[in-house]
Amino acid sequence: MKSPWHPTYTLTPTVASALMQIESARTAVEHTSLPPAVQEELRHRARVRSTHHSTRIEGNRLTLEEAGQVIEGTRTSFHGRERDVGEVQNYWNALLRVEEWTAKEKPLTEDLVKRLHVLVEDGARAKPSPFRDGQNVIRDSASGAIVYLPPEAKDVPALMAALVEWVHHAEKEGLPAPLIAALVHYQFVTIHPYYDGNGRTARLLATFILHRGGYGLNGFFSLEEHHAQDLVAYYNALVVHPHHNYYEGRAEADLTGWVEYFIKILAGVFTSAKEEAQHHVGEGRGEGEQIEPRALQQLDPRGRVVLSLFAKTERITSADVAKTLGLSQRMARNLLRDWVEDGWLEIADSSRRGRAYSLSAGYRKFNGNLSVIYR
Repeated sequence: MKSPWHPTYTLTPTVASALMQIESARTAVEHTSLPPAVQEELRHRARVRSTHHSTRIEGNRLTLEEAGQVIEGTRTSFHGRERDVGEVQNYWNALLRVEEWTAKEKPLTEDLVKRLHVLVEDGARAKPSPFRDGQNVIRDSASGAIVYLPPEAKDVPALMAALVEWVHHAEKEGLPAPLIAALVHYQFVTIHPYYDGNGRTARLLATFILHRGGYGLNGFFSLEEHHAQDLVAYYNALVVHPHHNYYEGRAEADLTGWVEYFIKILAGVFTSAKEEAQHHVGEGRGEGEQIEPRALQQLDPRGRVVLSLFAKTERITSADVAKTLGLSQRMARNLLRDWVEDGWLEIADSSRRGRAYSLSAGYRKFNGNLSVIYR
């Protein structure tokens, strides 16, 4: 039987002030009117930065420019850095899936965590990741000394179940999403349910919680970028107890220091996103500009990425979609079938081997603007 998780923390004046700053920035962005092309550009930039910096924290060697090239498909081969390319592609696809799940109002579950981790670690074609079945240890890369000894594998399932249950209770009780995100991030890396990929998964889970709680900020922010800018502060904030063993204090530690760090960082991130959005007000509104149809604005993140393919071609295939989204051919065909049913794609060639898809008549007239919207 799982034990309940009751995190210990204090809502200090610093936390309260930062929460008000977050709320102010959120409200400002919600009331900032931007053309669709500008919104897509800001979202794309934020996703690229999030992908680059979150993988960079874990030692990925690609630069921001190189990560952007991998994401956009202009260059996907770097000699000796094949693993780095795969990590970037996986994180990008996982981030899109997080946005898709929140758009569909998916709740946090253990299965969702396992599906998210496998996207990060192995890609979209693998099965959901089971929790680790043995002990893992975090060591100092230089000295080899133990930095942190996570809980034993036998305790991981109950700890994860308790975390998920706590999230459901916290959401029901109306705890602000930024606080839930902070505590989920901490507890996930503390449990360390996998041998690898825990940090990247924890940061994506925090983003999932923020989006799910109405703090997605239209996708204009990159929290990962700000963790990466001061890794010492990030790691120090996670060390909430002097003993490295989970069972020797960390399980009941006071998390106020971590909460203060996370909420202050998020306040700064949201304020920067607000200022950037307001800076672009009025851009892209040329005379006679066509406005995106409402249905196109409501496409899920994967649909919008596939839409960008039409900036360079009039037809796409399931192979194009599979390569772009990192999916199997079967999953790509299923998505294309759904999009045809939704009405924004149509079958341009129905032959079995050469089946291709084009924009439907209602959207084809916007094709000339896609290279601007998704530049």
